[in-house]
Amino acid sequence: MMKIGYHSSHEQFKPSDLLTLVQRAEKAGFTAGTCSDHFHPWSDNQGESGFAWSWLGAALQATSLSFGVVNAPGQRYNPAIIAQAAATLADMFPDRFWIAVGTGQYLNEHITGERWPSKADRNTRLKESVDIIRALWNGETVTHEGLVTVDEARLYTRPTIKPLIVGAAVTAKTAEWVGSWADALITTSRPAEELQEVIDAFRAGGGSGKPMFLKVQLSYSPDKEKARTGALEQWRGNVYPNSVMTELRMPSHFDDAGSMVNEKAFEEQVRISADLNQHLDWLLEYKAMGFEQMSLHNVNREQEQFIDAFGENILPKLV
Repeated sequence: MMKIGYHSSHEQFKPSDLLTLVQRAEKAGFTAGTCSDHFHPWSDNQGESGFAWSWLGAALQATSLSFGVVNAPGQRYNPAIIAQAAATLADMFPDRFWIAVGTGQYLNEHITGERWPSKADRNTRLKESVDIIRALWNGETVTHEGLVTVDEARLYTRPTIKPLIVGAAVTAKTAEWVGSWADALITTSRPAEELQEVIDAFRAGGGSGKPMFLKVQLSYSPDKEKARTGALEQWRGNVYPNSVMTELRMPSHFDDAGSMVNEKAFEEQVRISADLNQHLDWLLEYKAMGFEQMSLHNVNREQEQFIDAFGENILPKLV
């Protein structure tokens, strides 16, 4: 049975509010959750940046949902720390936590003061980090010198059920590479032909038969204009190619880029409608592409009406 997740956006809402929202989502029929792991929001208009790892423990305790988080080990976090954090959650909440890993954005990682590496070096660093995490979960004592450094680390509290390590990919090229080492794929919604290219590349790279997760960016309001303006106000800087998104340094830079976004192109990346049947059709199209879980991110600020409307009218028709 497909899981339908509620995406908790730490860039947009306080952690205390997100805890209330995810409890409401569970009561409405959502069966999973995801959250973001940012130090800075994407936009000054969003205005929040709670620490995802603190919040996850509370959310897992407050609900019976499974949760995933997208993380970038290697610069802001040493992978040994991520291995420990994930192992602790997996011990307390067996088979309910997974971690997605990606190469990150300059937006968050520059706070360490270290050089922002090239994409090729970020890929190498990520694979080193994944290998270190897995070795620590296996009980090995790890010493590693490369693009990340670990010195005689041993993880004493290890998960009985190891979390999935999910590879985050936006482009087909990255998805093909991720297919060779990740337990699963997570990507973001976009026009069907572009999304199919990512799926095909993941499978060709070694991901055939592995689970696939999709983060769906949408904006719902009973008023179409409110759905559109709410999405643009909160998310208009988040629809550029990944090569741009990973290189901007501050939330204000995303706001500057967003001021030039083409609204037609924006609506190809964020599904905007006041019509619940239209949202259902879009989601059924994604389901038919083979995703095991869809995490729904309503990018405007009206979360309660989104949760209630989708819980009543959409979720029963998706599972």
